[in-house]
Amino acid sequence: MTPTHFAFSSTFLLGLSGLAFHRYHLLSALLCLEGMMLSLFIALSLWPLQLNSTSFSTAPMLLLAFSACEASAGLALLVATARTHGTDHLQSLNLLRC
Repeated sequence: MTPTHFAFSSTFLLGLSGLAFHRYHLLSALLCLEGMMLSLFIALSLWPLQLNSTSFSTAPMLLLAFSACEASAGLALLVATARTHGTDHLQSLNLLRC
């Protein structure tokens, strides 16, 4: 495994472990998701350069577009949760309560 692959793999896994183990605030979960998306975007951007191919050049732009949509939806949910519940703690959210 090259150092570049190791760096992106470890960055993605750190974001995933942060999402799995530190789920106290909604904002920290959103930041972990953005870190994972950023590592995937950089990895997908460097992958065509390493392969000397241009056929995969649109994949990073699609991922960036979906990441921006995910970030805007997450921030909208964060604002709505903070207004209705008064906090962004994930323990205060209950799917069974309307």
